[in-house]
Amino acid sequence: MKAYEIQSNAGVDALTLVDRPQPQPAAGQVLIKVRATSLNYRDLLVTEGAYGSGVKYPVIPLSDGAGDVVAVGEGVTRVKIGDRVAGIFFQNWIYGSLTREKMKSDLGGGIDGMLAEYVVLHQDGLVLLPDHLSYCEGATLPCAALTAWHALVTKGNIGAGDSVLLLGTGGVSIFALQFAKIHGTRVIVTSSSDEKLARAKQLGADETINYKITPDWEKQVYTLTNRTGVDHVVEVGGAGTLPKSLQAVCIGGRVSLIGVLSGRGNEIDPMPILFKSLAVQGIYVGSREMFEAMNQAIAQHQLHPIIDQVFPFSEARQAYLYLKSAAHFGKVVIELGNG
Repeated sequence: MKAYEIQSNAGVDALTLVDRPQPQPAAGQVLIKVRATSLNYRDLLVTEGAYGSGVKYPVIPLSDGAGDVVAVGEGVTRVKIGDRVAGIFFQNWIYGSLTREKMKSDLGGGIDGMLAEYVVLHQDGLVLLPDHLSYCEGATLPCAALTAWHALVTKGNIGAGDSVLLLGTGGVSIFALQFAKIHGTRVIVTSSSDEKLARAKQLGADETINYKITPDWEKQVYTLTNRTGVDHVVEVGGAGTLPKSLQAVCIGGRVSLIGVLSGRGNEIDPMPILFKSLAVQGIYVGSREMFEAMNQAIAQHQLHPIIDQVFPFSEARQAYLYLKSAAHFGKVVIELGNG
């Protein structure tokens, strides 16, 4: 079978198409014909050796993928041949809290991921796709969607009347916009692109801020919320934006720290956290239990993920470069078959 490997930490150039034997499922395992995969910023970090010491090269990349069950090993009862499924990000995080051992089961990092024609996963590391979603749409769910759901719903417990600030218009932020709106919350979105902000408005954003035009966007957030601040910030920027997010959130509010798009190394003043009694939480994807709850909501509301562009399997490297350009709105997908 054809698969892509990241053979070193030399960046996107280290992504190489290779031939591998088609895997076969052992007891408790499932063979999946992969139909579509999707990219996350984390996948760029893996190519550059910036994701930590847990990545063992060469590795098949990408945590996110969807396809058909085409064979099952002995004792498999959770799925059957013909089911449409997606793998979960941490294959061993079924429920409960994340542990160090569960963290070692991350697809496309600690273990081989989804950018291959066929993959074998344990039956416990799978969820069924909502019936109304295509494979391409289903492939966007395991990381970005679940991260947004974990932040806002599982931990954030958002509800009608709450206000949410979203930084940017990448995969996590756009899923967060969709989840926030089905829960009746007011949403403020930032971006450097008026075109992207207009698209966010079409998806239900209540207010938007162009941070190039308004670099002190945290002050604008304060103005838009009658000088109280938002209830929840989905913080994908990291050290470069976190100080502003701490200013933009209300007293007793919550900041979900998810990404490091603006870097890591800046010194952070802890006083706003103390004086405003803030909850600052790190969100690292989520469990299968959370994934299944999210899928129920997606099915109930007939929600469709927002896909910016779909690349064929043969153009996987171009998909990485497009994601790196930050031109996307929503998700970037690589399709292996009829998605």
